Amino acid sequence: MPTHLVEGQKAPLFTAHDTDGNPVSLSDFRGRTTVLYFYPENDTPACTTQACNLRDNYELLNTGGCTVIGISPNDSTSHQKFRAKFDLPFLLLPDPQHVIIDLYGVWGEKNLYGRKYMGLHRTTFLLNKQGVILKIFKKPRTKTHADEILRFAALD
Repeated sequence: MPTHLVEGQKAPLFTAHDTDGNPVSLSDFRGRTTVLYFYPENDTPACTTQACNLRDNYELLNTGGCTVIGISPNDSTSHQKFRAKFDLPFLLLPDPQHVIIDLYGVWGEKNLYGRKYMGLHRTTFLLNKQGVILKIFKKPRTKTHADEILRFAALD
């Protein structure tokens, strides 16, 4: 797994633009438990399953004090279509230049059926209210990811 970050470390700060072009800074979410979930590509089977699991449990996550932010290398147009198609209630941040992706160290070599290529490693960072990494999910379970998050968010 490529990430160089570790649990207990302060999460790297960033500022980006959401799918509507509005500026978003990680520091805007200080005081809330924040879920940064990095996923490879919009509208693919595993990524859709994960996004829909978070959508279906969004109220529970929100009630539990969690803010959810999805980040992928897709552009704003792709994010807008994905968000609309699946009625996603949380922020999606496009990162086609890999600025945040590289900051969090989730881009690296992957292997699919013996074919090696560079890509995004599906990873979720759960940050506590002070912006410290509480948990890194290096291989989140796409169908039950909200449950995984809530189990650890309760510790904050």
